[in-house]
Amino acid sequence: MNYDEYRRLIQDDLEACLDAMGVQPILFFGSGMSQRYIGTPTWYGLLEILAATCPKIDKKIAYYKQKHDDPIKIGTEFSELIREWAWEEQEKFPQELFEGNQPSNIYIKHIVSEIFQDSSTTAEAQTRLQKYENEIRILKSINPYAIITTNYDSFLENTFPDYAPIIGQEILRANYASVGEIIKIHGCSSSPRSLVLTSQDYEDFGLKKKYLSAKLLTFFAEHPLIILGYSAQDPNIRTILSDIDEILAPEHELIPNIYLVEWDENAENTGQHALEKLIPIDHEKSVRVKSIKANSFDWIYETLSSNEAIRQINPKLLRSVLARTYKLVRHDIPKKTIEVDFQILEHAVSTDDEFAKLYGITTLDDPSSINATYPYSLSNVAKELGFNYWHFANEIIKKLEEIHGKNLKSSDNKYHIAIKSGEKIQAHKYSQAAVDLFRKVMQGEEYTFDI
Repeated sequence: MNYDEYRRLIQDDLEACLDAMGVQPILFFGSGMSQRYIGTPTWYGLLEILAATCPKIDKKIAYYKQKHDDPIKIGTEFSELIREWAWEEQEKFPQELFEGNQPSNIYIKHIVSEIFQDSSTTAEAQTRLQKYENEIRILKSINPYAIITTNYDSFLENTFPDYAPIIGQEILRANYASVGEIIKIHGCSSSPRSLVLTSQDYEDFGLKKKYLSAKLLTFFAEHPLIILGYSAQDPNIRTILSDIDEILAPEHELIPNIYLVEWDENAENTGQHALEKLIPIDHEKSVRVKSIKANSFDWIYETLSSNEAIRQINPKLLRSVLARTYKLVRHDIPKKTIEVDFQILEHAVSTDDEFAKLYGITTLDDPSSINATYPYSLSNVAKELGFNYWHFANEIIKKLEEIHGKNLKSSDNKYHIAIKSGEKIQAHKYSQAAVDLFRKVMQGEEYTFDI
């Protein structure tokens, strides 16, 4: 297939995933994206800058590559050399860094933080921001549920100002997985001590990784996850997926809601476009995800931002609603710090539309009738049929179309309804009749398909 056909196939698949899961996507934003948009250094580029900064680092980078063949180990050696330099020339560093409670690697982290703090204001950054202005504008319109990153820089905070940064170990202390957050799992240049940089930092991160993975599992299981700026061999991706692959992908099945987006300058010319990718977790295990190759990201962002209703969501407001609701349920009501009419509350939570009114949210015309007749999302349909993922149910829809020449999603009928806002479809809902039909098709029983 040519690239236009491949692109349409990817767009259709992304739209189907967003529709079936019925939630905003989550972006996993890697160093390649900040390198693209503001010109931040690569690992070895950062080491070159450190070597030029510290006179104690008196050999060429090639020497350290031969010695270690691992940028983290090189950075760890540089950390010791920079510490020695800092104590010899204390006037070059903030005096609070020489207090006894500071870790020995604080000096390299201080320098690295300054490098990344300045990264958004360099001449190169301004040139790149102008070059990719349209692409970044579309990126903003995605309005993701949350963004996860290993980047130190502040590009994401500048691009999504209504999102709250959660830095390093703060995520372990969070009481809930909140909307509208930038989760900086390797720290941030605004907090030098938080950076995951040296071998000891990565070792400490590894010890706490299972707790982090548990926090992120809900994200990965319930949302489309778009991985940007990482390669399939990136140790950061392998580390995050290693603890959750068995839950997300039993028996090495494809994980249908995880997409690995990789930049390829010749994407439109190769003629070879794999739809899946194996990400190696260790020597024995791999995770199979969906693959997207592109030499520009605007069409991917446009597909992810196609839901007009989601684009109008204010993440700061939703985060406040969620935080206040959590505090009410966990603290205020049990401790009786506020008065609650439980009879009114019980009535309000009995139906979705009544519950929405608690927050001043209006619902669709006759929502109770729609919800009663078409109660299922495609993910719910799949679960009713005993599957873990929506795409199994979507395959049955495709099979029906192949047999009968009709797509039940193309119209409102007894199996399906499209909920619209203006001219745009915002969600597809399915009836019990659809579940019964799909089950018969799946089991090879006789059925009637009438739309």
